[in-house]
Amino acid sequence: MKSDFHNDSGTGYIRPMRENDASRVAEILIFAKRVAYRPIFRNDYVSFQEMNVLDLALSYRKNSKLREDVFVYDDGIVRGMISVDRAFAPGEWHLRELYVDPFFQHKNIGTLLMREFLSRASASGSRQVSLWVLEANQAARSFYESFGWRPSGQRRPEPGTDQFLLMYRRAVL
Repeated sequence: MKSDFHNDSGTGYIRPMRENDASRVAEILIFAKRVAYRPIFRNDYVSFQEMNVLDLALSYRKNSKLREDVFVYDDGIVRGMISVDRAFAPGEWHLRELYVDPFFQHKNIGTLLMREFLSRASASGSRQVSLWVLEANQAARSFYESFGWRPSGQRRPEPGTDQFLLMYRRAVL
């Protein structure tokens, strides 16, 4: 994921996160997570007190390691992001996060981010990719399944909640 990726329409590209993207990436993460998880967890304290844009943005600015392997979709506005773990397991890349700003969802941005992840994993020689997804997050599960991801059978509790995460995997072609 070293070079920029230009989508088919030429209107946007996927590039490594920069320090000056910190506020925007933090905003995308916090708001997308609130929209996706608040109906599942029903914990306003976490959603609106513990999770906050400023603290996350400052973490990204202060710690360059947090920005490593984070990539953004940029068409003049950063609208989505992915975070990758290339060393998850031998021959396996792991998708840590894929989020699109709620205002820009259902506009093909998530698809472009996913295709870029899969393309780069393949180009690196990875044979398999993986991710954890919240079992109750049916929208995310449907999105991943549309790309050929399937539950691996691994399931673990989400710490501090009554919810579970499922491991999804797929072969890289």
